[in-house]
Amino acid sequence: MKKQTKIVNAGRDSKWTRGVVNPPVERASTVVFNSVKEMKHATANRGNQVLFYGRRGTSTSFAFQDAMTDLEGGAGCALYPSGTAAITNAILAFVETGDHLLMVDTAYEPTRDFCDKVLTRIGVETTYYDPLIGKDIKSLIKPNTKVIFLESPGSNSMEVQDVPGIAEVAHQHNCIVMLDNTWAAGVLFDPFKHGVDISIQAATKYIVGHSDVMLGTAVANEKYWEQLRENSYLMGQCTSPDDLYLAMRGIRTLGVRLKQHEENALKVANWLKTREEVDVILHPAFESCPGHEIFKRDFTGSNGLFSFVLNRGDQASLNALLDGMHHFKMGYSWGGFESLILGNTNTGRLRTATKWPYENPLIRLHIGLEDADDLIEDLANGLDRLNTHLQNR
Repeated sequence: MKKQTKIVNAGRDSKWTRGVVNPPVERASTVVFNSVKEMKHATANRGNQVLFYGRRGTSTSFAFQDAMTDLEGGAGCALYPSGTAAITNAILAFVETGDHLLMVDTAYEPTRDFCDKVLTRIGVETTYYDPLIGKDIKSLIKPNTKVIFLESPGSNSMEVQDVPGIAEVAHQHNCIVMLDNTWAAGVLFDPFKHGVDISIQAATKYIVGHSDVMLGTAVANEKYWEQLRENSYLMGQCTSPDDLYLAMRGIRTLGVRLKQHEENALKVANWLKTREEVDVILHPAFESCPGHEIFKRDFTGSNGLFSFVLNRGDQASLNALLDGMHHFKMGYSWGGFESLILGNTNTGRLRTATKWPYENPLIRLHIGLEDADDLIEDLANGLDRLNTHLQNR
């Protein structure tokens, strides 16, 4: 079945939809039983999409879990109240005191904070590695390395990792491969065909698509699904059926939204490439982006998120650019229908395994569903403000 057809049909089994188009919102804390036999059956099968207790889920969550498993592959999907919760709980489900974790050096900042501030307290060591290391990651694997965590493309700097190469080496050493697959939204990159064991998403982003729900997912292969499922349950992870309904609705338009985000972003990025203020475009579809060849090999398309580096500027001139934007708003997250902009004059501050090669400000854009020409005009005015500020210093 083609991906777009899956997007329309995933999670719509008749046992969840009950004769209507969309699975209904089923809210529950307590589930009641009419007999001891019924209760014992539910208890024995509580991990297998049987109504048992609200924290285990209802038909709404079961339908969404099926949908995400259909989209990404794997054996099952665990649900969390945010993308960060999905990342941290997936790691906690498999590491223990004395273990070693390999974490990509470009990781999402909350992921890095979790490693540095939480894992250290429970005696789990983290080593950060170059996102472009590929199969050479073998040199960093220790006898106690339990998990190798990837994020491709990388946050802000957009490096594309050799996921199958790293996975091949990881499995030779019995390491679990986890991937933050949020950028691909579960459809632009097939994690399990490329050797990933657990694919994690901040479904807050493109899955939901409307900037109104916090949600995380982790889809695991058969080998690790039961452990992920049970440990996430023991740590109290659960999600709102109302949020899941909105996420399921977001899935239905995911394919067409991603195509429009991609089209708009490529138009904006190609325009930026012509501007003399821009040093480099960090978009995986551009040759200037580290890992571009891997992107062409492993991905089926791109989306609205990319970065670029200015060839001059400081914090004050960057502020002049950012403060007057009209269509682009400043805000964290991305993946919604709206365009966003963030600027950073010290992108390399969190790196420990690699050196950020640029000294000038980096700007990260999320290109939304507005008309691309309006967005280009907004950016042109911003670059004019940057130039004016620099000239008047």
